[in-house]
Amino acid sequence: MQTAQQFKQSYRPAGQEDYDISGRVLDIIRDIRKNGDEALSRYTKQFDGEEAEVREIPAQELKAAFESIPEELRNALIAAKENIEAYQTKIKWQPAEPEGFYPVLHPIGRVGIYVPGGKANYPSTVLMTAVPARVAGVRSITVVTPPPGNPATLAACHLCGINHVYTVGGVQGIAALAYGTETIERVDKICGPGNAYVAMAKKLVYGDVGIDSVAGPSELAIVVDKTSNAEWAALDLLAQAEHDEQARTYLISLDRDKLEEVGQLAARFAEEAPRSGIIKKSLADNHWAILAENRSESVDLLNFIAPEHAAVQTEDAESYAEDVTNAGALFVGGYSPEAVGDYSAGPSHVLPTGGNARFQSGLSVNDFLTANAVIRVDREDYRHYAEAGIPIAKAEELYAHAASMEARLNGGNDD
Repeated sequence: MQTAQQFKQSYRPAGQEDYDISGRVLDIIRDIRKNGDEALSRYTKQFDGEEAEVREIPAQELKAAFESIPEELRNALIAAKENIEAYQTKIKWQPAEPEGFYPVLHPIGRVGIYVPGGKANYPSTVLMTAVPARVAGVRSITVVTPPPGNPATLAACHLCGINHVYTVGGVQGIAALAYGTETIERVDKICGPGNAYVAMAKKLVYGDVGIDSVAGPSELAIVVDKTSNAEWAALDLLAQAEHDEQARTYLISLDRDKLEEVGQLAARFAEEAPRSGIIKKSLADNHWAILAENRSESVDLLNFIAPEHAAVQTEDAESYAEDVTNAGALFVGGYSPEAVGDYSAGPSHVLPTGGNARFQSGLSVNDFLTANAVIRVDREDYRHYAEAGIPIAKAEELYAHAASMEARLNGGNDD
């Protein structure tokens, strides 16, 4: 247990990349760019086993996966997709009136989605990335996922109408999306989570292709008080910790007894959990229990951490919505667990980590749109803009710019 001051003095956010691996990652990227499918197959066998192969999964196999999964899961995927579509449609940017200066919105042409397949399988990642892209109007979506491909992930690809699905993961999958091979067509933007190697690969290809973010370990900060349900809070901590051993959890309490109660329950539940080993390692290495003196200090802690997920389960939880400015997503009240946001609430679960919520938002439909400004000046209005521009151009010693504007002030044929 720490005070807020002790925590802030000692805390360091998780690094978003490990520069020790950058050289190896760059070597793989260069190899894929140079040798295409041959290198793609070679790395897949090296990292996923000699029997692993890179292949495009045909549409009929995706459909078969959708039809073969349990009905309960199939219906859940459909319901989650509908929730995501509704939310993303609600927040989608709308076209401006085409008058004077205005933006024109365009969907990105081709999007690539990386779907992990290591310690867990993530059909939800397909929904949380592909559905916003579809709502934006993206015409072509390619998914890469480690071989052989999880049935639930393939089912989600069918549900979302993914154009191409390839069994390739890791750095090599990111490189293939970024630069293309004989088999995989390059995309314009890459989205989706992954391990440290995938994150580094996305960082290194950025600029040649767009990315959603460079994600680090997943995070959850929970604020509780004496009225909070300790069992719910403890289970929420476990839900975050079971992602992997690097997952970060923060328990901020306005009440010392509640802090201890939640901590004790979390430790007890961890012993019985199916992913007990991962959870216990995460809680041992990457969990902080912090006692806040008052509401203001708890808000300050959330904004200081700027977590991927912030959950407030206090008596006055609603009041935090306006004051918490640095969080990927804010879960307000006891019936708004972070797990609901992971799967079915509607906002994407692709959120900024490592304190990046200070300057970045979660993935949304609008990240799959570009906007180019249309600038149209009439003869009657031209002088107003030119007389403001000419002195600035001359101050910057860009005299051809000034001459271009001055010529039109002097009249003449504008055909």
